[in-house]
Amino acid sequence: MTDWLILVESESDLKQTETPHKVMRVSDYLTSPALFAARRPYVLNLARSYAYQGAGYYAALLAEARGHRVSPTVQTMVELSRKDLYAHALPDLNARLTDTLGKGVAPVEEVFIAFSKTPQTGYGRLAREVSDWFRTPALELEISHERTPRITRIRPVPLHKMSAEQRAFFLEALAGYTRSAVRSPKARAVAKWSLAVLVDPHEHTPPSQPSDINRLMEVAGRMGVDVEVLDTNDLTSLAEFDALFIRATTAIDNITYRFARRADQEGMPVIDDPVSMIRCTNKVYLKELLEKAGVPIPPTEVIDKKSDLKKVFERLGAPVILKTPDGSFGLDMVKANTLEELQAGAKRLFGETALLIAQGFVPTTFDWRIGVLGGQPLFACRYGMAKGHWQIVKHGENGKMTAGRTSTLAIEDAPQEVVETAVRAARLIGDGLYGVDLKQTDQGVMVMEINDNPNLEHSVEGAVLKDALWKAIVDWFSTRLEKRLSAGR
Repeated sequence: MTDWLILVESESDLKQTETPHKVMRVSDYLTSPALFAARRPYVLNLARSYAYQGAGYYAALLAEARGHRVSPTVQTMVELSRKDLYAHALPDLNARLTDTLGKGVAPVEEVFIAFSKTPQTGYGRLAREVSDWFRTPALELEISHERTPRITRIRPVPLHKMSAEQRAFFLEALAGYTRSAVRSPKARAVAKWSLAVLVDPHEHTPPSQPSDINRLMEVAGRMGVDVEVLDTNDLTSLAEFDALFIRATTAIDNITYRFARRADQEGMPVIDDPVSMIRCTNKVYLKELLEKAGVPIPPTEVIDKKSDLKKVFERLGAPVILKTPDGSFGLDMVKANTLEELQAGAKRLFGETALLIAQGFVPTTFDWRIGVLGGQPLFACRYGMAKGHWQIVKHGENGKMTAGRTSTLAIEDAPQEVVETAVRAARLIGDGLYGVDLKQTDQGVMVMEINDNPNLEHSVEGAVLKDALWKAIVDWFSTRLEKRLSAGR
């Protein structure tokens, strides 16, 4: 189970009889590194102050250096020290406050939060979102109701400053928090690292199926890595793990980005990292990036509402493909065979975005998908076009999707130019996992798209590699965790 360690400045702050977890004075933790030579505890830092260069601050700093997971982190301490450093979170939090009050919840001037929970009725979601931003055992919000309701202050609350009611709630929340995080003792006994895998149980077309995740678990277990599935409600539990693998469809405006951002803040290796999400999500960015690097792409233009569509149509030739910058799964795309279809499609799509991608149509019977991990090719697949359609996926009524046939090759059997172009494109994005879509034509190989969240299915992308696919993923995480541990020694 999770090895919890609770730090306090005075034994009177929290007695050992009040919790089943080890309670230690901050001063002892600072001066006794040998006690943790064979341990990697999760540290709850309940110091009386998190002030810069204070004992609580140094405890968090040393915890990170020792490879211990800690709450709050040094970054969180720094951000909470001044309003101008946590101001970036206030627009979202104030929007949640407004939404809360709009539902008829009684206004209050203070909200007490312990381990993402609050005793104040109606403020539960706000408490969770504050804790998502600033993972700290106990926090208090000060709220002003002059003119527009708004949060005027966020501050940590030390144990010795809590009221009797707050302390009782805190201890109950502490017990629930540490109890809910317990994992299989057998798995933890043999695991060197813990990997969280984020899934969305409500997603109809996830990038990996439950059976694929189970295969990953089996392979990782043999490699000394404990894998646990998290769903989209488990953000506050993320910091208990060493790394994060996102297997839900990513988007900048959904929970996957918040998970990636939190993992990145915690210093965790993460696939997909937030930078890769931002870069891959936007086709305008990819066009500029690939063109500047000399990576071949189809004839492509970025257009706005003032663009002369007649000239665009003449330059690109019929048909023209229109795309929204952040579309995925082949959605938000128009194939225009005439100028009138181009104008109608642009009018519809401009209702969602200020810019569009106009691209010359490149007909092929299949697209290549080259998986690239850590800058190296991983798998090679051919995705055939859906029957009677110009895309690999055909979207029908009521959300029905039909896809073309797939075939998988060993990397060494795929065309060298295709593989090399894919690797070159992926390295422009980062060091994570990418699926590069390409077309192979008489005019050469062209990159169509770079996906930060490619499908990984054992029967498709893993058809040749088998368990070696999942081993490569686990190795990617383990290598980076080993480097981080070595750097902290």
